[in-house]
Amino acid sequence: MTWKKTLVISLLITNLFNSCAPKVKEGYDKENGYIGNISISGAFALYPIVVLWAEDFKKENPNVRFNISAGGAGKGITDVLMNMVDIGLVSRDLHPKEIEKGAFPIYVAKDAVLGTFNATNPNFDLIQERGLTQKELAALFVEKKYKTWKDIDPRFTADPISVYVRSDAAGAAETWAKYFDQRQEDLKGVGIFGDPGLAQAIKDNRYAIGFNNINYVYDLKTLKTTDKLAVIPIDINENGKIDDEEKFYATLNDLTDAVATDKYPSPPARELMFVIKKGNNSKLLNEFIRFVLAKEQQGYLLENGYVPLNTEQQTQELEKVKN
Repeated sequence: MTWKKTLVISLLITNLFNSCAPKVKEGYDKENGYIGNISISGAFALYPIVVLWAEDFKKENPNVRFNISAGGAGKGITDVLMNMVDIGLVSRDLHPKEIEKGAFPIYVAKDAVLGTFNATNPNFDLIQERGLTQKELAALFVEKKYKTWKDIDPRFTADPISVYVRSDAAGAAETWAKYFDQRQEDLKGVGIFGDPGLAQAIKDNRYAIGFNNINYVYDLKTLKTTDKLAVIPIDINENGKIDDEEKFYATLNDLTDAVATDKYPSPPARELMFVIKKGNNSKLLNEFIRFVLAKEQQGYLLENGYVPLNTEQQTQELEKVKN
């Protein structure tokens, strides 16, 4: 039986995610099976699907409780390295210093960061037709070269451009900056906290431009972009127009297929990971990670805006848990 999953992107955690329970080191009891608490924090990108994975895991292991919070990849890394949580949700590459401190990555899915703008922008049709090149995007987000839309293309209107970026340490921002060979701190614009906040800021400003994770751009029921939010098509070959092979933004399925087949550039496509601290290898934690990497849980990633690991990748990540 196949269960269709629908994500509920919310920061309100039910009793399933009880933050008051103490951690259980081994997390396994011969009579009751897996038992204890798993604490998780980090990337907004992974938060929605991790909530679903936790719900499914609890159905099979009713004595396990979860404490899950979203606060950005930077918070996830900090929390796990300071032993405040068991798993950090991370949506960017690990830094060498983080690895030195004991950060251990386990890849669980893939997604992408998308350039976004307000769907009521008066230049909407032309933006869809011509797209923006990597150089033009860098000029917007790093160099602050353009003040009005007309500065990009004389066919655009002379309305001002409002550039929004993330104010929190975020995997999406780090990945978006990496597309320009930069770091998050090099991005320039009005800082907004969190993916939901950034998406809303763009919706509220007709002349805004920014970036978001897939799940904050597309509606999982209609598979179309959410109200007032549109994707900036990338003119990958820089020929001044979006060719047929560059048209993969119409639906969520089109976009995830482009990510899976490497048609959408990487970065801003990226791998999503659980990060644990070396030495934290309880039976309960290992079992949850194995559960997430299993075929059934990987199987409904696509319908929720993520790209699953292939069989070879799943095997590689499962070996990490064994070792």
